[in-house]
Amino acid sequence: MKQKVLFICTHNSARSQMAEGYLNARYRDRYEAFSAGTEVTRVHPLAIAAMEEIGIDISNHWSKVLIEFFDQDIDIVVTVCDSANAAFPIFPGAKKMIHVSFHDPSGATGTQQDQMKIFRLVRDEIVSWINTNLG
Repeated sequence: MKQKVLFICTHNSARSQMAEGYLNARYRDRYEAFSAGTEVTRVHPLAIAAMEEIGIDISNHWSKVLIEFFDQDIDIVVTVCDSANAAFPIFPGAKKMIHVSFHDPSGATGTQQDQMKIFRLVRDEIVSWINTNLG
């Protein structure tokens, strides 16, 4: 039976979306991944572009709020930013809580190329973390 994994960050726009997309694409035989935020926004276009570069389409993802998952049977909750971890150090019904802090690529400045470098860096850190800890 697949384990359900919920990735949480503040806006559910980049880090948690990339993690959800990667885990579902690469480890779908063992996991079913979801993502949510403490606030609902939108999926960042550069997060979509960064994932597309590694062959993963998250263009159909949307930003979800945490309350949607309170009644779900979640095996693992992963907070991917410090503010989400502070807001939810425990999650109702979660069997396991993990916190790992990734830099927020949405705050990147400069040209679109400069910003894309940051999104790639964070994407690669997320991929590495998932491969090492969940893979």
